[in-house]
Amino acid sequence: MESLNALLQGMGLMHLGAGQAIMLLVSLLLLWLAIAKKFEPLLLLPIGFGGLLSNIPEAGMALTALESLLAHHDAGQLAVIAAKLNCAPDVHAIKEALALALPSVQSQMENLAVDMGYTPGVLALFYKVAIGSGVAPLVIFMGVGAMTDFGPLLANPRTLLLGAAAQFGIFATVLGALTLNYFGLIAFTLPQAAAIGIIGGADGPTAIYLSGKLAPELLGAIAVAAYSYMALVPLIQPPIMKALTTETERKIRMVQLRTVSKREKILFPAVLLLLVALLLPDAAPLLGMFCFGNLMRESGVVERLSDTVQNGLINIVTIFLGLSVGREAGGGQVPAAADAGHSAAGGGCLWYRHGGRGADGEAAQ
Repeated sequence: MESLNALLQGMGLMHLGAGQAIMLLVSLLLLWLAIAKKFEPLLLLPIGFGGLLSNIPEAGMALTALESLLAHHDAGQLAVIAAKLNCAPDVHAIKEALALALPSVQSQMENLAVDMGYTPGVLALFYKVAIGSGVAPLVIFMGVGAMTDFGPLLANPRTLLLGAAAQFGIFATVLGALTLNYFGLIAFTLPQAAAIGIIGGADGPTAIYLSGKLAPELLGAIAVAAYSYMALVPLIQPPIMKALTTETERKIRMVQLRTVSKREKILFPAVLLLLVALLLPDAAPLLGMFCFGNLMRESGVVERLSDTVQNGLINIVTIFLGLSVGREAGGGQVPAAADAGHSAAGGGCLWYRHGGRGADGEAAQ
C-alpha cells in the first residue's frame, strides 16, 4: 500500500494545478493553430510545445535551480536562503524578498541553490541564453535585415508615412494601459504599459526584446499575444481596409519604381544606423544587428555569411527562442486579469496600426 501511494504521488496528474491545466489547453491550441491553420507555425509551434513542457507537473523543465529548491520545501535549505535574504524561512516570504533583490543577489541565490545540488531545467537554460541575455532577438533581427530589400522604400520614400502613421497605436495603448491602472481596474506600471504597447509594432522579436528588458514577468503572454495577432493579420486587415478606402482606391495600379543603385543600398543601412543610434542609443542593439544583416546582403562580398544568417542561423535561433517563450507561459506566472488586459490592449493597438496604414495610404501614393 505504501508503494502504491508513493507511485501515485510520483504521478504528474496528482500535482496538476488549475493554472497548469489551463495553460496546457492554451499550448495545445497554439499547436493546433500552427499545424492545422498554419498561423505563424515557425514560432507558434515551438512556443506551444515549450508551453506543454513547462506545464508538466513535477518535471521541472522550466525551473531554475533556485525555483527547484523552493518547490522542494526543504526546511533546512529554506532557512539558509532566508538567512541570506534576511526574511522569514517560508517560500512566500523568500519569493517576495527575491522579487525586491538586486540581480546580483538573485544570481548569488541561484549559485547557492546549485551548490546545494539543484540544477536548472533545460527550458530555463534555453531562456537564460536566448532571452535572458537578449541574444536571440538580436540574431533574428540580423537575419531579418539580411532578408530585407529596401529598394522600394528608397525608390519611393513617401511610403515612410505608412509606417509613421501606424506607430501612433503604440503610444495610444501605453496611455490606455496607464489609464486602466489610474482607475484601479488593472495594475500596470509604466514599464509594463510600454511592453504591452510594443505589441502594436507587429514585430515579435522587438516585443520579446523590449518586454524582456522592461517587464520580464509579462514576457510569455506578450510574446504569445504578439505572434497570435500577427498570425491573425489576414483576418484583421480586410475589414479595416474596406472601411477606410474606396473600391477605386484599392484598384489603383502602382507605377514602375525607379531603379535604385547599389551605392544607395549600401549607404542606407550605415546612414540609418548612425542617424538613429546617435539620437536614440537604446535602439542601437536591435537596429545595429538589423543594419548589419542588411549590409551583408547589399554589399555582395560576403554571400556565404548572408546566406547563413538568412537561413541556418535564424532557423536555429527561432527554435530556441520559441521554446524559451513557451517556458514563460507556465501556469500561474501571469495573472488572468493582467493577461486579458494586455491582450485586449495589444489587439486594439494592432487594429489601430492597420487602420493608420489604411488611412494614410492615399497620402503616400
